[in-house]
Amino acid sequence: MRQAGELGWDESLYDRQDDGAQEGSDGPPQKRGGHDGHGGGRGTGQKGRPRRRRRVLRWSATVLAVVILGTAGAGYVYYQHLNNNIKKDDLNIGDAKDRAAAPKPNAAGQMPLNILLIGSDARDTKENQELGGAKDTFGGAPRADVQMLLHVSADRTNMSVVSMPRDTLLRLPKCTDPVSGEVYQATTSLAMTNDSLGRGGPGCSVATWEKLTDIHIDHFIMVDFAGVVSMADAIGGVPVCVDKNIYSHTSSGHGSGLKLKAGTTSVKGTQALQWLRTRYGFEDGSDIARTKAQHQYMGAMVRQLRENATLSNPNKLRKLAETATASLTVDKGLGSVTKLYDLSTELKKVPSNRITLTTMPYDYAGARVVPKPGDAEKLFRLVREDIPLDGKGAKKKTTEATTAPTDSDDKIAVQVQNGTRTSTLAPVGGRAGAVAQILGQDGFTEAKADSSTVLSEEKTLVRYPSADLKGDAQRVAKALGIPASSVEQSTDVSGVTLVVGSDWRSGTTYTAPKEDNKTPTSANILNGATKQCMKVDPAYSW
Repeated sequence: MRQAGELGWDESLYDRQDDGAQEGSDGPPQKRGGHDGHGGGRGTGQKGRPRRRRRVLRWSATVLAVVILGTAGAGYVYYQHLNNNIKKDDLNIGDAKDRAAAPKPNAAGQMPLNILLIGSDARDTKENQELGGAKDTFGGAPRADVQMLLHVSADRTNMSVVSMPRDTLLRLPKCTDPVSGEVYQATTSLAMTNDSLGRGGPGCSVATWEKLTDIHIDHFIMVDFAGVVSMADAIGGVPVCVDKNIYSHTSSGHGSGLKLKAGTTSVKGTQALQWLRTRYGFEDGSDIARTKAQHQYMGAMVRQLRENATLSNPNKLRKLAETATASLTVDKGLGSVTKLYDLSTELKKVPSNRITLTTMPYDYAGARVVPKPGDAEKLFRLVREDIPLDGKGAKKKTTEATTAPTDSDDKIAVQVQNGTRTSTLAPVGGRAGAVAQILGQDGFTEAKADSSTVLSEEKTLVRYPSADLKGDAQRVAKALGIPASSVEQSTDVSGVTLVVGSDWRSGTTYTAPKEDNKTPTSANILNGATKQCMKVDPAYSW
């Protein structure tokens, strides 16, 4: 296992945030505009004031789905009033060159939806402060302590949810605060992903996900502590299950305080929050176990919403809509009740048994985690390509519009780069030149090897910088037998560029590798219709 020093981050900056009532100081909150952009935000806050550690309330992004569904039913009762309740922010505040390309429609012209669900730990109101604790952190920079990417398939037959553990270490992208204009430079060392929210707002969390996954995100929805309590109450509680009596409490005062008898209990209000923030007492006491509990809550809440007839009561729906919209921050593309209603209509098309909840595959890095090489990228690819994570149904074929090349083959300038290096193998010497010769023999006489760059690419790609060169790039790919899915627009290249990947280290003929589209077992798969019980650590049973 890699050690912290090898990863380029300082463990002392990231002492684990616990979930107990006595964990009152959890690192100084940085105020918006006060981060230096280099690291994880547990150093010095704005204007040099030391920031105290604060306990972070854990809760499920399920409540965001509830917001959508609940608002849909009551949306037009107080239409303008509810519209005014909804707070709006910019969708993506990272560099434009880092934005992931939009997905292609399927054969029926349908488009998938990707929505980032964010749980903020903001202490920006009296109620949120009381729920979150840590009284000295009022008004501090929020953190995105729950992040779930919700992918709705183009044909609306299935839904995939990918959680990123809050302890994930990444290099955060450059972001610009849309309000203050403050620029947060890309971090040069690893930082915790939940710090992204404090770097200019939810648009930086979106930028972080897009840069990591190359998945184009259409919308974000963010909710705060108060919204969790209000909505859990409004729907009449959410059924959760434990296999033993549990009391999440230690002799030193840590723990969420959750106390339940073995079996199923309908939790609401603060008890729902306790479930969602519990780490001490669930399985191995890790943030991963907490994520699993959040997934179970999410599945139960969705089932409850669809089965609970009391939600047809106009007064209850009105109350839910009031509290939900007051707790919401969304991107401007979702900034009205009508748009939320339209979104909820799309979400409700997916049956519960086709909702698959997963956790980003990870490796431990000290007390934190990093994306697991291979498995994490595979999971992201399946989502990008709209492949169901439950393994049901074939991949839907997308329409691939072929653009006519602007030049004849002998006039298309092609740069060939060597991307054959892997984590275990050195690059194949002269490979770019060899493939440039193959292209020349196929009539692309302007193909030239770029010996100045050696890359690491798992598969061979053809990249182009702008739409006017798409046809030329497609023509190069077709001549070599490279699939259309491996032709991509990229601002990292100045012209049509062929990157010879590690899947073509030798030979004169390219054979596209057969892709395994099975969801990695390391993603901790949970079906949304499955009722499960959390395993309780016997040390926390009573």
